[in-house]
Amino acid sequence: MTNTTASKLTSRSLAAAAKTIAALDPGESYEEIARHLYAYEFSWDIERALEFALFRTYAVPSISGLLAKTGEFETRPRKRYDDTELILAETIEHGLESPEGQRSIARMNAMHGRFRIDNSDMLYVLSTFICEPIRWLDRFGRRPMTDNEQCAWFLYYCGLGERMGIKNIHLQLDAMMIWNKEYEAANFQFSKTNQRISEATIKLLLGFYLPHWLYWAGKPAIRALLDPPLLHSMGLRSVPVWFSRLTVGALRTRAVVLRRLPLRRKPRLLTQIPRPTYPEGHRIEELGTFAATEKVSNASLL
Repeated sequence: MTNTTASKLTSRSLAAAAKTIAALDPGESYEEIARHLYAYEFSWDIERALEFALFRTYAVPSISGLLAKTGEFETRPRKRYDDTELILAETIEHGLESPEGQRSIARMNAMHGRFRIDNSDMLYVLSTFICEPIRWLDRFGRRPMTDNEQCAWFLYYCGLGERMGIKNIHLQLDAMMIWNKEYEAANFQFSKTNQRISEATIKLLLGFYLPHWLYWAGKPAIRALLDPPLLHSMGLRSVPVWFSRLTVGALRTRAVVLRRLPLRRKPRLLTQIPRPTYPEGHRIEELGTFAATEKVSNASLL
């Protein structure tokens, strides 16, 4: 988010800002609406939803197999997570056509360009970024996204997907939501790489909230939020029905509490959160993975 955009939103009450956002045309102002949802309206929820969105992609053997082949997610899971989050955050905070957005997308495309990735796999990953926040907020948000907000969220990620070179992006949100489920039904299947990547991911997510010696207590809470096809594809056991209801109930109780609290007045920008992987801050061009020749080339520039 630019300083100008942030100052505009912090200089008035968030309630007034929300009314202004609601009045915008999502076809023309989808970036501004998506940025508001990400930084103000549903900041924590969207971050959690995108974590689970990425988790779903690891149930596809062709995707988890590539991650296992690179070794990055198992050897440096926190860096892999931070790199992905920072690249996406730089883009939504500053805009798709901003210098930061263009540099972030170029960095992402350079990483993906080193591998032969099927277009349908790329499209599925993109679809999870669109669908999962909408579904999460339907279940656990203090309110669901409005139709205009859903449209803006969809159009923003369509714009990102086009700049990533993804083909056959659906023109309507409903079609994308249906295709997302059809793809999962056809491609979710158990593999050892799914299991390996899921175990690394669960440990990473638990590490944000719990000390290592309490991971055993947190693992069932994550499994409680995963549907049966996803659990099976990951080789994970389901939890008792009572525990699943308890976990879901806790998140829905949180939503009730949030409805009674004031709205966020300052933006929550993921690019500004301190990270152990980048203690002195990050540079977009240093995010992600590099081929050996790229590392040599980058080193020669320093």
